[in-house]
Amino acid sequence: MNNTYIFDFDGVIADSMPTWARIMVEILDENNVSYPENIIEIITPLGLKRTAEYFATLGIKEKAPEEILGMIYEKMLYAYQNVIVIKPYVKEKLEQLKMNGASLNILTASPHPMLDPCLKRNGIFELFDNLWSCDDFNLPKSETPIYFEAAKLLGKDVSECIFFDDNINNVVAAKKAGLFVYGVYDETSKDAQHEIENACDKYIFDFSQI
Repeated sequence: MNNTYIFDFDGVIADSMPTWARIMVEILDENNVSYPENIIEIITPLGLKRTAEYFATLGIKEKAPEEILGMIYEKMLYAYQNVIVIKPYVKEKLEQLKMNGASLNILTASPHPMLDPCLKRNGIFELFDNLWSCDDFNLPKSETPIYFEAAKLLGKDVSECIFFDDNINNVVAAKKAGLFVYGVYDETSKDAQHEIENACDKYIFDFSQI
């Protein structure tokens, strides 16, 4: 039985996507930028650096990507370090999996200054064997190479890894790479629920269903 788990963070472990999405849209609105209707779906797999670069292409032209990244960091850091909580049943299920000998790992677009303090404040930091940000690989989760790299670091074949994500682009990429994929419900991705259900191996609404 596979017992190597790789979890997305935002929208899967943490109930952070409403805050994350609000901040991203806020930045675009404050700069009078037009953006696609599915902007959150587009930027979720990118990581903050690539998101800042993408925002620059949308029309925040008076600011360099580095400046945009600084704006994003400033708004998000406080929320992750002080406000955002984990989803229901997450801690209990992770503790159960750990007790049964599972390897628990995170692969997220969120950077470590936001990820690590949030996990510590919510009392689950020590449960994970590896905490990976897209920044560590310089790769997005919407493309397959990052999953091969993560599996390699775990000493596993991708087929031995179980992956959890709430974003359709990530689910499709992970499935294409060969992982066993759980789609996870989140309010911010509910419009893509049926698409995610069709693309993944299993679909859950919360961690009590694992």
